[in-house]
Amino acid sequence: MNAEMDFDVIIVGGSYAGLSAAMALGRALRKVLVIDGGKPCNRQTPHSHNFLTRDGETPAAIASIAKEQLAKYTTVKLVTDFAIEASKLDAGFQIITRSGTNYTAKKILFATGIIDIMPAIPGFAECWGISVLHCPYCHGYEVRHQPTGILGNGDAGFELAKLISNWTNDITFFTNGKSTLSAEQEQLLVKHNIKIIETEVQQIVHDNGQIKNIILQNNEAYQLTAMYARLPFNQHSDLPQQFGCDLTNEGYIAVDGFYHTSIPGIYAAGDNATMVRSVAVVVAAGMVAAAAINRDMITEEF
Repeated sequence: MNAEMDFDVIIVGGSYAGLSAAMALGRALRKVLVIDGGKPCNRQTPHSHNFLTRDGETPAAIASIAKEQLAKYTTVKLVTDFAIEASKLDAGFQIITRSGTNYTAKKILFATGIIDIMPAIPGFAECWGISVLHCPYCHGYEVRHQPTGILGNGDAGFELAKLISNWTNDITFFTNGKSTLSAEQEQLLVKHNIKIIETEVQQIVHDNGQIKNIILQNNEAYQLTAMYARLPFNQHSDLPQQFGCDLTNEGYIAVDGFYHTSIPGIYAAGDNATMVRSVAVVVAAGMVAAAAINRDMITEEF
């Protein structure tokens, strides 16, 4: 490898997977740069759960603690910026940021996350991550046994309703238009006292992100404490695709068990490469990716 590279590894994305990888690589004596724009997808979420020693903390607090701890490692540099261009060099990679800075490295880890595509329902985006939820493992305990909505349809909506029935038996299923549930699925939902509403949702009435009512196009109102939805998404960064990294059928960056992408020297970890959106899971992914990167570099250098 070219010794004139600015860094051993550039990590694009400085949330939980990126910071975890930076710590492991920094402790492995690798010169690491983390580039992050400071807008994580969970910035509205008030609490994070299922992360031992940090249960109930805000996501921002967890990231802040991580950055404080990283600050003692001289091997790690964090910059607030956006990576907007990338290219392959003979001996590594180049990243150009929005500020016009050019960085080079031997390896790249993309920990760039995803962007949720919100439905055009007034109030939905404001409630996302607060009372409109994606994961019962993250938030279900706090709204257990409460009146709960499911915004979904077809197989995906059915599976989500079935999952949420573990946390509450007071569920209303909003298909937001004509149902695409099978007859068997509808029978099972009715059997479990889950009401199916096909009328389109007009708006979500809320107080600082906390749902008060779901208003339908016919002006019917449903009082709920929470609603779950599985949203379509885009990759937060298109740089992996610019490099030619393969995506899965679902739209995640395709990786192996050690977070190698289809392009040698490029790795991906976090929400951009897995459907399990949990701080604990992506922190673990960052650690494993870092170990894989370090081992690959040792093998190349030995």
